[in-house]
Amino acid sequence: MSKVLSAHAVSVDGYITGRDPGAGRGLGDGAMLFDWYFDGDTPSQVFDGFRLSGPSARVFDALAGRVGAVVAGRNTYEDSDHFGGGSPHPAARLVVLSHRPAPEMTERQTLVTTGIEDAVAAAREAADGRDVGLMGGGVATEALKAGLVDEVILHQVPILLGGGRPFFRALPEHVRLRLLEAVPAPGVTHLHYEVER
Repeated sequence: MSKVLSAHAVSVDGYITGRDPGAGRGLGDGAMLFDWYFDGDTPSQVFDGFRLSGPSARVFDALAGRVGAVVAGRNTYEDSDHFGGGSPHPAARLVVLSHRPAPEMTERQTLVTTGIEDAVAAAREAADGRDVGLMGGGVATEALKAGLVDEVILHQVPILLGGGRPFFRALPEHVRLRLLEAVPAPGVTHLHYEVER
């Protein structure tokens, strides 16, 4: 069965956006969380235009190559200008989890309004045996609460943003993680964890 993974660029103080994110403003003042996508000399084999360091390319492409569908929350969808009618991943379908209608959806996007379990189920079906990626702190938190997450990957950028949207929201109990790999790279440290059951 495919795995569900949550992979996010995050500041050392736990933010996945800077202050004032939103449509037309992207990540607010937190855009540097993704500088490592373009600061290297190794082209990504999955994402056109990404030039990462050698260590980052190895980690990023291995993870991105596994993903067949992505579940994103409504805030992430809006902040990203609807992903231009496509998906944040060049080869993966997008499932948007929202409690309200989204009339601007395209044929490459699926809206689920009935909760995280149904969104992950729809993404698993769309992924056709490949893994499901989670995008956005709210989606990751809800999936963790429901026991749906197999792996957590933090691309930790050495900056303290001091504000923005936090990666994790309140959880009802502790979630224990086991470190699988830690890869230091220029401008980022990749931390790959397995969720303990």
